[in-house]
Amino acid sequence: MEWLNPKNVTEVRSFLGLADYYRKFVVNFSKIARPLFEFLKKGVRFRWGEKHSKSLEELKKRLTTAPVLTMPDCGKAFVVYCDASKEGLGCVLMQEGKVVAYVSRQLRPHELN
Repeated sequence: MEWLNPKNVTEVRSFLGLADYYRKFVVNFSKIARPLFEFLKKGVRFRWGEKHSKSLEELKKRLTTAPVLTMPDCGKAFVVYCDASKEGLGCVLMQEGKVVAYVSRQLRPHELN
C-alpha cells in the first residue's frame, strides 16, 4: 500500500510487472489497470493524472486484501520469490499459491554502489 505514484514509465512498468503476476486473483484486473497500461504504448507521453492515481490505488487495495493475501499457516511450507535490479528489490512470501506478504523498495542513489 506504500507504493508511491510512479514518476516515469519505468516505474509504471515496475509496478505493473509485480501486479500483472497476480492478475488471476484480481477481478477486472485489465479494466482497473487500463490507465496504467496506456503509458506503455509507443509515443504516449507520461502525464500522471487522477485516473492513474485511482487505478494505482484500486490495484494496491485489491493486491493487499483477500483473496490475494492469505493468513499464514505455520504448519505448512512457505515459498519466497525474490527479484532485484539496479533500481530496487522485491520479495513475495507465498503459501499454497497464495500471497502471505509482499516486500519491495527502490534503492536510494547512495545504495547503488
